[in-house]
Amino acid sequence: MRTVSELLDVARQELGSTESPAGSNRTKYGKWMGLDGQPWCMSFVQWCCAQIGQPLPFRTGSCSALLAWYKQNKPECIVEEPRPGDIIIYNFGHTGFVERVQSGTVTAIEGNTSAGDSGSQDNGGGVFRRTRKQNLVKAYIRPYEEDMGMTIDEIVAGMTDKQAYDLLEKAKRYAASLPEPDWSKEEGHWTRAEAAGVLKGKPEGLVKRDELAAVMGRSGLLGK
Repeated sequence: MRTVSELLDVARQELGSTESPAGSNRTKYGKWMGLDGQPWCMSFVQWCCAQIGQPLPFRTGSCSALLAWYKQNKPECIVEEPRPGDIIIYNFGHTGFVERVQSGTVTAIEGNTSAGDSGSQDNGGGVFRRTRKQNLVKAYIRPYEEDMGMTIDEIVAGMTDKQAYDLLEKAKRYAASLPEPDWSKEEGHWTRAEAAGVLKGKPEGLVKRDELAAVMGRSGLLGK
């Protein structure tokens, strides 16, 4: 299976592509969809997915029709927390691919938009990278399997602060379920630390700065 990074690479390679002639809504994306001369933001999304051999399960040039199909047939693909590669559906009838998520905003690669705020946002003349407020978003659609082969670096790069902390907490809970490694048992430091009341519970494998400071302070390493 192809990866999200490949999907985004395809979309990025199209940045700067424009209608020909200008203002005609004529593009290779619309021609491929059989909708040449019509608004083409969804045609762009459909075309990109097809280029990596993962066409969307519902072929349409309509943002609202695609969202309605997913709501009826694959509601689990409509997600609350966006990731790179998700399809973004705006509340003004426009779409694109999520590239990066920030606090309060989302950066996406969009077809049939304008390079700046002065032009039409949902019937512009080209493929551009746009950063918009998240309150303009109607839905996020994750069309492929979770992570779709993404590396951990790709996943983390698109996370919000909350998502990163949630991932850390999940990793800590998993690490806490692991047994103490043999080398630690041989050295005996963990056993002595528990006996001294410095640490409690199982080895967690991940220690935050405040936890490490508490360990050092309780053991007398930081002085008074």
